[in-house]
Amino acid sequence: MPVSQWFDATVFGVLGLVVGSFLNVVIYRLPIMLEAQWRAECVELSGKEVPSAERFNLAVPRSRCSKCGHQIRWYENIPLVSYLFLRGKCAACATPISLRYPLVELTTGALFFYCAWRWGMTPSALAWSGFSASLLALALIDWDTTLLPDDITLPLLWAGLIAATLQWTSVTLATAFWGAVAGYLSLWLVYWAFKLITGKEGMGFGDFKLFAALGAWFGWQALVPIILMASVIGAIVGIAMKFSSALREGGYLPFGPFLAGAGLTAMIFGPGTILRFVGL
Repeated sequence: MPVSQWFDATVFGVLGLVVGSFLNVVIYRLPIMLEAQWRAECVELSGKEVPSAERFNLAVPRSRCSKCGHQIRWYENIPLVSYLFLRGKCAACATPISLRYPLVELTTGALFFYCAWRWGMTPSALAWSGFSASLLALALIDWDTTLLPDDITLPLLWAGLIAATLQWTSVTLATAFWGAVAGYLSLWLVYWAFKLITGKEGMGFGDFKLFAALGAWFGWQALVPIILMASVIGAIVGIAMKFSSALREGGYLPFGPFLAGAGLTAMIFGPGTILRFVGL
């Protein structure tokens, strides 16, 4: 690989580490912010006055230890480096820091590195890096909370259509548009068919929007391979968790992480590889 390609990929990889640190904040705080917003809306609709609350968003308050309240200093928040320097523990109370934080940073850095290695220092690399970061955040938020926030899925959908318009992806605008339409309607039809037959909801509306976003990025032709891979991997994981008694109460398993994983696989290997992977 040429030196310039290594340099571009390394720069993007370092940027990815920083973005990954921010994603940790988004993954933790965005669901809390949404729930607070919904509670406030319910109180307002009931005709009562919404009580004042401490300001809480992606920037405020500063990150702190969940056990002792120690505010994280800037040098304790350097991606990967700080975790290694602190040996994975809070500087104040020595409470272990979840390994997921550095893993999210490392994964985001690796995805950004790959995007620059493949597309160079181009708008396409930036677009696919943003795509990767969005899917990683959505996968973990959905796994934790079974929520796929519109704050991420809808911008991701629009970004796919814009990227196609600007020729930053390999699909035309028409293919991206119909991919978004087909992605949403296909899962919407599955949802209502399942509900009419069983009387239960098999998935959430966020899954429709995420699949529509994947259709916008890859085009309608990629939807079948993506949904096949997500379904196969989801079924394998679900069966394994059932036999190990690891399923949550109610026996449900969010589908978003598997859609996101299939989307990242399609980005790296291509939709055709997914079909070969599932034996078609």
